[in-house]
Amino acid sequence: MDEFWVFGYGSLMWNPGFDYVAREVATLNGYRRALCVRSWVHRGTQERPGLVLGLDRGGSCRGMAFRVEAEKFGGVVDYLRERELVTHVYLERTLPVTLPDRRRVQALTYVCDRAHHQYAGGLDVMEAAMVVHAAVGRSGPNDAYVFNTVDHLREIGIRDQWLESVASEVRRMRTPT
Repeated sequence: MDEFWVFGYGSLMWNPGFDYVAREVATLNGYRRALCVRSWVHRGTQERPGLVLGLDRGGSCRGMAFRVEAEKFGGVVDYLRERELVTHVYLERTLPVTLPDRRRVQALTYVCDRAHHQYAGGLDVMEAAMVVHAAVGRSGPNDAYVFNTVDHLREIGIRDQWLESVASEVRRMRTPT
């Protein structure tokens, strides 16, 4: 294989941290973007976990696919493992994604491990908003992460109604009554 792709659905979309030769909006079927991972480091603590994005089962997810030169792929994989597998809540998978020209390519991506103790699937909008509103981690407030994600998704033409609803509720919680 001389074509290697990486699929990003959250901060990787605008902050990949690796060199690539092409980037295209892509769709992954069978998984959806969700605030389903308890963050104990970057957006929360073990005492007060935040929530970060993961790919959870069901639906589909529009994200960004990055084509990486073959000779750089090993270094990119090493970088991504260091970035994404800190607490091993994600599982590394190679899955088919569909590009805008309807071509299907295999892409490396990270899906959440539903058996991991940091998995937080099934939260409703209000539950997620309450967690996001209260959590702060090494990389800053959890709400900044959610607001930034929603803004960047909109910039590239991706709408995520559930995530936007969480962001709206958090903004409402920040507004004095």
